[in-house]
Amino acid sequence: MASPSGTSSGSEDLQQLMDQRKRKRMISNRESARRSRMKKQTHLNELMVQVNQLKDQNKQIVTNINMVTQVYLNVEADNSVLRAQMAELSNRLQSLNEIINCINSANSTIDETEVIGEDDFLNPWNLLHVNQPIMASADAFMY
Repeated sequence: MASPSGTSSGSEDLQQLMDQRKRKRMISNRESARRSRMKKQTHLNELMVQVNQLKDQNKQIVTNINMVTQVYLNVEADNSVLRAQMAELSNRLQSLNEIINCINSANSTIDETEVIGEDDFLNPWNLLHVNQPIMASADAFMY
């Protein structure tokens, strides 16, 4: 006949084996959770470093944009002044050419016999035939 203590001993061994496996699983789970937390913390730290780097880059880009915008506005203002000067000089040139054309057309209608006896150097009508239209381009005014 089997002793009750033998069955009890087998049951206790089985219980101890199950308890030991349970403890191993708990230890393994705790270690896995610890590694997971460490990995998560490492990832979070890397993301924070990346955030700080991106913030620094963003500040630098904004600074560069502001500088380039200021340079652009200065160039645009200079360009506007140059355009106004070019328009004014073009108007002056056109007016001067109109005056020359008017004088040249008046010169062609004057009868040269009326001015005989005057000194040719002092007679402005004798010099008008050398007047030519003034030619210039906008490129001549830009440096």
